[in-house]
Amino acid sequence: MSDLSTAPVILGDEPGSFPHGVLAERHPAIIGQVRDAFPYGPEQHRALDALLESCLHGVIEPLPANAPDRERWRVWGVDAHAGRSWFEAPWLWSESYFYRRLLDAVGWFGPGAWQGIDPFRPFKLAELDAKETDEELAALDALEGRPAHERARALLHGSLWGNRADLGFRLSAAGAEAQEAVPGLVADDSEALWSLLQPSGTGTLCVVADNAGRELVPDLLLIAHLLAEGRVGRAVLHVKPYPYYVSDATTADVVDAVRRLTSAPGAAGEYGRGLWAAMADGRLAVRAHPFAAAPLPYADMPGDLRADFARASLTVFKGDLNYRRLVGDRLWPPTTPFRDVTACFPGPVATLRTLKSDVITGLDAATEAALDAAEGAAWRISGTHALIQVSDVTSPVAEAT
Repeated sequence: MSDLSTAPVILGDEPGSFPHGVLAERHPAIIGQVRDAFPYGPEQHRALDALLESCLHGVIEPLPANAPDRERWRVWGVDAHAGRSWFEAPWLWSESYFYRRLLDAVGWFGPGAWQGIDPFRPFKLAELDAKETDEELAALDALEGRPAHERARALLHGSLWGNRADLGFRLSAAGAEAQEAVPGLVADDSEALWSLLQPSGTGTLCVVADNAGRELVPDLLLIAHLLAEGRVGRAVLHVKPYPYYVSDATTADVVDAVRRLTSAPGAAGEYGRGLWAAMADGRLAVRAHPFAAAPLPYADMPGDLRADFARASLTVFKGDLNYRRLVGDRLWPPTTPFRDVTACFPGPVATLRTLKSDVITGLDAATEAALDAAEGAAWRISGTHALIQVSDVTSPVAEAT
């Protein structure tokens, strides 16, 4: 096993780095977008201005005394980071706490008229209602006559690539990626993934969701297919307990996405009605555990959540942020085995991730060298590469990958 203690935790204090840019540029821009998305009153405007000043020039402050989750955030480390610059705390922690304070600023936690109003909802709905979504859903009709394994592969890649419509439901030519000098898919454990989803109709699949809108729809389509084909008997979709990272999925976003599917014509509508029925009879459940919005890696998850994942036949982590939390937000050598950094996970685990940050594990040396030669460090954050990784110490297929 690799030495997991030497990889440095990622901070945001290096000017010119991707994390520094998120803290110094992206977060102020998000404050501006949220401010313009709703007709907030003077109280919210003052709070947003104060958050902007704090992010750029101030320090991390504790939650208000009346915050309902004040004690939880104390456990999650707010006392240790209070008084420090946002740039000096671990990047994962700073990012998470920013979104928690943003909800304070707009009155999410109340009391007041803005309590429970998702500040990101206009952006989510605009994407879900875009014409590109209609095009992606219409593409499902072309899959209906294909063999089950081809439909499964297309839906898996749709979930992997999210809202990239050109790749979402494409059945690429066999071996095309292998012929590329730098493939889009930089690690592919899909055979190990399918080996854990055999058609028995009894196992439980956990999916830790990433984004709402056009990225959640393919996740739901994949779940619907796995349920319909008997590859799993039950699915649990883990979402955020409150609005987070602009587009991360909440229960309300799941409902919006299922409704969008049920109102669509053709195969998409059939998938939507299947999902609606599965939610009604318990074959598809939604869970919003508080730890889903924690500023910590999943190695620190509480016992009840660990028990949920331990009971699952497979847990799939979707997206970049969940990958960072699964493996630890550290500057791992890219060839660090994925199995090593997920060894503490209580059951079989997989990740479907488009690369949008510096964290990466599980690459072979040749792939890393080719990526570095072709793109420098940009391949880590550009979103043009993706991976499917699986860790299951009990699986012979996983042993061979």
